[in-house]
Amino acid sequence: SQLPAGRNLVRLIWVYKTKRDGTKKARLCVQGCAQVAGVDFDQTFCAAMRGTSLRALASLAASMGMRMRRWDFVAAYLQGELEPGEVVYCHPPPGYATIGSDGRPRVCRVQKPVYGMAQAGRRWQRTLFPWLEAQGFTQSSTDTCIFSKTRGSEKLVIGCYVDDLFVLYSADDPNSLYAEFSAALVNHWRVEDEGEVSDLLNVDIAVEGNDVVLRQSSYIKQLLASHAPAGIPSSFQKNHAPAQPDLPAI
Repeated sequence: SQLPAGRNLVRLIWVYKTKRDGTKKARLCVQGCAQVAGVDFDQTFCAAMRGTSLRALASLAASMGMRMRRWDFVAAYLQGELEPGEVVYCHPPPGYATIGSDGRPRVCRVQKPVYGMAQAGRRWQRTLFPWLEAQGFTQSSTDTCIFSKTRGSEKLVIGCYVDDLFVLYSADDPNSLYAEFSAALVNHWRVEDEGEVSDLLNVDIAVEGNDVVLRQSSYIKQLLASHAPAGIPSSFQKNHAPAQPDLPAI
């Protein structure tokens, strides 16, 4: 299409990533830093589940004996919807022809919230949250990324973190709230059931007896591998506590 007068033209870039399971992924992203506020987007705020909420949900699961599961949305942002009249124009992706058959430069018009767009996260969230409420969930007033639903003695709680759902449920028989929700989820979205949750927000989650144990061992090892690949220098191991242990009590 032709670039309308007064509109901004941003670039598309390929971003390559190795996933947790070792598979390689290439994602086409908008170079959001080149977007112009008031022209390409207006509001960009997007909430995310807080770490304190994760700990609260883990405590709830332990106290009520609830099961915990993790669902992942495939290319979540692309499942969102742009606002009516919201338009972003881009150069063709790297590797594609930049000149059309008419000899004019090609211009791409974005039709979905592409990763990298300043408003992509907000548009995805504004698509997911209304759907959850339409399924009968109540949004928490203390953390807008927490939703709950109760029927009799059954309880279903969902924590949303970008493209991940942290799901707590008290029953999983064919007529349970969880069974109904998971069926609706699969029918409406492109999702993957990642099974029992083992980590979220860089926190390892494990069920040990009647307890839910949270650790950050894996994250700490990851930081050490990135910033101290040869090991922690001996000079850092002697006495680098944030406060002296012999300080007088106040």
